[in-house]
Amino acid sequence: MIYIFSAIILYFFLGLSLYLLQRKIIFNTSGRPQDPSHYGLESVKKIKILTNDGISLLSWYFKGKGKTPLLVYFHGNSFDIGERAYRIKRYIDQNWAVLLVAWRGYSGNKGNPTEKNLYIDGEAAIKWIIENTNYQFKDLVIYGESLGSGIAVELGKKYEFASIVLEAPFTSVADIARQRYRIFPTKFLVKDKFNNLEKINKLKSPLLIISGKKDEIVPHIHSQKLFNEAKVVKESVFIDEAMHNNLYDFGIEKHVISFTLKVWK
Repeated sequence: MIYIFSAIILYFFLGLSLYLLQRKIIFNTSGRPQDPSHYGLESVKKIKILTNDGISLLSWYFKGKGKTPLLVYFHGNSFDIGERAYRIKRYIDQNWAVLLVAWRGYSGNKGNPTEKNLYIDGEAAIKWIIENTNYQFKDLVIYGESLGSGIAVELGKKYEFASIVLEAPFTSVADIARQRYRIFPTKFLVKDKFNNLEKINKLKSPLLIISGKKDEIVPHIHSQKLFNEAKVVKESVFIDEAMHNNLYDFGIEKHVISFTLKVWK
């Protein structure tokens, strides 16, 4: 009997710990990056985007040359924006305009990341573009990498963009948690759900989903489910040997560019 009682106590203790610490687990924040020039991005400018709740977001902006779309890059978990420099450089080398946004709590930004707060950050980025550049909604490529896919989908059901690109997206945080912590009722415990699967059929823009079939963090089945549920013009790039963080080793920027130029009006 003592063993059963101890097991019950341990179960509730671990469950409570996961509940209280979940935002530390979900949002693995990062430190401040070097200046863009440190990463070979001499033409990229550091800017500050102010949110409607008073948070200043470090972001990097490349104006572009000629008539091209503007790629709005919403990064994934654990990274500062400097660690995404090699990715945006591939678009800059094609003269695409790029805005790389750092979330609150990441890249030295103040504030606490939550689902609600990251939606605020995403809205602030779009507002900054409309108010400070000549780009319109129809010129924007909203790129959501992993965690960033949640913000891309949320914005995508509200606005019509040139395209939406989701890299290694998830159906929902609750689904990820259920796979990792099977013995707990995670559906009811997760605060920041980012329920992409519930929203994906409400998108207003052409959709490209990119995923590695050997993704070790977000199983590839998440991308398959999202793709099947989406109702807009859509394409998928599912790479047999790719994992979660090495998709650019397979030149996926070529698919992003070709898909967008095909649907961009």
